[in-house]
Order: sequence, then C-alpha cells, then structure tokens
Amino acid sequence: MWVPALAVGFSGQELLGAFEPIRRVAGTYLKPGLNAFSFLELLNANAKDPGKGVDLFAVCDFCAKLKIEAVDLTGYFFPGYPKVPDDAYIYRLKRHAQALGVDISGTGVRNDFTAADKEVRARGIRLIKDWIEVAAKLGAPTIRAFADSQPPFKDWQQASQGAARDEVEAWMADALRECAEHGKKFGVIVAVQNHGDFISTGEQHLGLLKRVGHEWCAALVDTGKYLTADPYRDIALMVPYAVNWQIKETMDSTLNSPAVDMKKLVSVIRQGGYRGYLAIETLAMKRKGYDSFTEVATMLDSLRVAIAATA
Repeated sequence: MWVPALAVGFSGQELLGAFEPIRRVAGTYLKPGLNAFSFLELLNANAKDPGKGVDLFAVCDFCAKLKIEAVDLTGYFFPGYPKVPDDAYIYRLKRHAQALGVDISGTGVRNDFTAADKEVRARGIRLIKDWIEVAAKLGAPTIRAFADSQPPFKDWQQASQGAARDEVEAWMADALRECAEHGKKFGVIVAVQNHGDFISTGEQHLGLLKRVGHEWCAALVDTGKYLTADPYRDIALMVPYAVNWQIKETMDSTLNSPAVDMKKLVSVIRQGGYRGYLAIETLAMKRKGYDSFTEVATMLDSLRVAIAATA
C-alpha cells in the first residue's frame, strides 16, 4: 500500500499548493553513497597528469573497500568533458563498478539557466540532454542539474542582467521541463540542486519544481546550501521530492557554519519517508592538510551510526 511521504510538521502542499510528492511505499530504507566530487583535487590532478591523484575507477575501488553501496560520478571528471565520453569508456567504467558491487547512482553537469543570453541556456539544455544519454548508458537513474548561475557570473542577478526573479524562474522552468522530457525517454530523472544562489531556501526549491511540473524533474537536496536560520526545516520540506542527495559536513558548506548534526539530519530524512541512497560529498573548505580519503571515511562512519541509531 502506498502512503504519501510527509515532511516534519508541514507539507509542500500547505506551502505552495498542489504538487505531488514522490510516491513511495511506507517506511524508509537508507543506504550510504558517495559523490565523486569529494575527490575534486585528486581527480583534477589526475586529469592533468595520469600519474597523479585518482581517476573515477579508483573512486569506485575506494567505495568497494569501504563498502559504500553507490557512487555518483560527476561528469566533470570524465575525459573530454563537456563532450560526452566514448561508449568504450562508459561501458568499461560501468563494468568496473558492477564487478565491485557498486551501483552508479547518478552523474552531473554544469549548466546555467539563469543567464539572460538564450544561447547560454540553449547550450545547457543540449549539455544535459547529451549527458542524460550518458547516464542511461551508465545505468544511473539521475542527472544533477544546477538551478544557479555559473562562472563567469558571480550570481543570478548578474547572469540575468537585472531580470525579475519571476522571469528568470520561468526561463529555468522551461529549460528544465525540456530536459526532463528528454530524461523521460531514457529513464533518467533530472535532479535539480539547491546551491545557495538562485535557490537558497526550501520554498524556492519546491517553487521551481512546481513551476517545472514534470514527473521526471525532482530535487537533489544539498544539505549545505539552504542558507536559512533553520536548514533542517528546508531539508524536511524537500525530503518528499528528493531523488538524490549531497550530505555535507557543515550546514552552509563553510568551516564557519555549524557542523551537521547527522542523527538529526537522518531523523528528518526518515520522517519525510525517503528511500534510497544518501551520498556524502566532502569539501576541502580551504583546510590545510585536507585528505579526501580520511574525511570521507569519517563522514561515512557518522552517517552509518546515524542510520543505525534512527532505525
């Protein structure tokens, strides 16, 4: 029997009108995952010199070693990005992960749908469509799309050349709807991430998804990018609409903000009825001596303890 997933103390419908939560069976089922972006510095080093850092195959190996059940393989780290990799590479990576018993839970690209320049938005649509097809070949059910401005713009107001927020949101919704329709053809969900710029609250995140209004467009919840007084409330609002996650160390992705209360976070996610992977994404945050391997292992232990404690 299906029951609707409800947020803690309130629902998206109460705040923003009729917009269907994802239909799930009763109860929760939470599995640790990893976002490859946690190895940003090492992956970038390897791209410049194959003798240094790590590649995506090594990230999969690391997941297997720590018994992490799934990996989100960010598109930036594939050879030749933003061009799509050749099929031989895609299937070799897919086969490698399968042999390790590691699922590929998603991928992601850089796009800017806040830009006033229609060609910038059109390039983003083409990019997401191309990588939807890569995701399908990988067997990944989601592709991350940004709802925020990208460099060289510093924020959405600059990117949009002073357009009103409602107009910019309409551009974004049209672009995301087109991408979602393509995703539907390939069985890949377009997962829209909050990133602390155009989308910095749960209400803004849900409002955009409501405007898109497509069943193949849902939320990627970045726990470190709701820039409000109570980010757990924003997270609770979005749990019923989430298909992927980025679980961060701190609540605004900087060292100056409160550390995540992992048990509280997992409790909120359970109360919202989510089922699926919870991907850790660690960040250097200008720390001296930051080590991806150590930080991911520490975060993983904390997440596993919280999952067990809240079960």
